[in-house]
Amino acid sequence: MSDSSKKVIFITGATGFIGGHLVKANLDKRYSVRALVLPDDPGESALTSKGVETVTGDIRDYEAVKRAASGVDTIFHCAAVVTDWAPKKLFQEVTVGGTENICKAAVAAGVSRLVDISTNDVFGTDESRVMDETFPLQPWREPYPDSKIEAEKISWRYHREQGLPVTMVYPCWAYGEGDQTFVPLLADAIVKRELIFWRKDVIVWPTYIENLVDLLMLIAEDDRALGNGYLVHDGESTTLQEFCVEIARSLGVPPITTHIPYPAAYAAAVLMELVWKTFRKKTRPLLTTYTVKNLGSRLKFSIAKAEHELGWQPKISYKEGLRRTMEWVKTLDIETLKQK
Repeated sequence: MSDSSKKVIFITGATGFIGGHLVKANLDKRYSVRALVLPDDPGESALTSKGVETVTGDIRDYEAVKRAASGVDTIFHCAAVVTDWAPKKLFQEVTVGGTENICKAAVAAGVSRLVDISTNDVFGTDESRVMDETFPLQPWREPYPDSKIEAEKISWRYHREQGLPVTMVYPCWAYGEGDQTFVPLLADAIVKRELIFWRKDVIVWPTYIENLVDLLMLIAEDDRALGNGYLVHDGESTTLQEFCVEIARSLGVPPITTHIPYPAAYAAAVLMELVWKTFRKKTRPLLTTYTVKNLGSRLKFSIAKAEHELGWQPKISYKEGLRRTMEWVKTLDIETLKQK
């Protein structure tokens, strides 16, 4: 291990939401940060201006990944296809194949820790119990969560068979400044009056980005985290409806009250996906089956493991995290809220 002031950190997905905040956290600790960026990535200049070393390449290319991982101490693996609407081949190549490349390169580099960012989705859709890290991985028959399950299995296989020092983290609904997928999409739909609900009292577990990064930085260095996985959220749940009321209030627009039955929403999503695939439309359907399942569930998740094993607690309350996030959203151009 190199001297801590010279520790080299490799972050995949560094131009993304979680990756970008991890870059800042590691630079704040005066570590050297390296990022793998795609050719012509518009986010590269922002990284280099902060002093991040960038390696141009694609996570699907093992040689590029191996080059980027050479000589590093810790890898934070954030890169994945984070959407519910993309070709299945892309999920396989980037999320699954990319994880295989990262694990293989991490073994070759002899890293001290690979912190792999998974998702709470991997534990399935059982609403009858409070889910924790002991729950088996359960497919959704949806490309995003199922590809994350496949990728996670690869990481644990390298851990078992080649001694790769893996720690897994399972964020719930990550949100905060720089979010590109959660709050901006809801805000966009609320402003444009396109949002509808299809189940009452849907439960969401907000995970403010600073709380997530705080845990990620801890598990990267705490020996107790080695070989373990940890769920993370703000320590409290809210309902999707209440969350959206807060967004509407912050933006000064009326809240959404439109409800349709769940079966109708699911049928509409199936039909939309069929039409979009048949006509090979470039845009994203208004509804997808994953969205209907995800925004129509009452799942429950415990963060007791991180609290008891590591003494970790969310530092920022959900109320404060949402306040900060909405202050940021109000600075955005309302027409460009929908960024994907």
